[in-house]
Amino acid sequence: MNWFRSLFCQLGLICAMLTSCMGLTSDEPAAPVYDVRSAVVLGGPNTPPELLSGIGDRINAAINATVRTEVYPRVVLTIRIASLQKVTGFDKNRNIAKINIDAASVDEGSVIAVSSFEVTSTANDRAMADQILAEDIAARVRSAFKLNTGRG
Repeated sequence: MNWFRSLFCQLGLICAMLTSCMGLTSDEPAAPVYDVRSAVVLGGPNTPPELLSGIGDRINAAINATVRTEVYPRVVLTIRIASLQKVTGFDKNRNIAKINIDAASVDEGSVIAVSSFEVTSTANDRAMADQILAEDIAARVRSAFKLNTGRG
């Protein structure tokens, strides 16, 4: 019986190893890279100005810190806060924002890329909640458009 159990464990281990190797040979094309020239952040009437300016400052610092060595399509980002839920959750320390981004071509003016995501941040200090959410949103934008952090 131990022989059967050992064989079964070995087969399971081999199957797990083969399954994990399947992800290494992905046929998905790499995400396109853009030369982001500027960004504007928009929100509704109930969006705190500190949140809008915090996102804008972080993204524009990242744009200025990013140097492209190859030629990529030049775009301007329009970052829209589609919805904002503040002080949610059991401890009233969770903030949720739904973000829509359009990347418009500098040359033609047409939208050539669209991105949407939701960011959930936790802030135990309500005075810092907008800045923490701004950093979380900016981090997702930096990651999506391959921008540097903009920090020294």
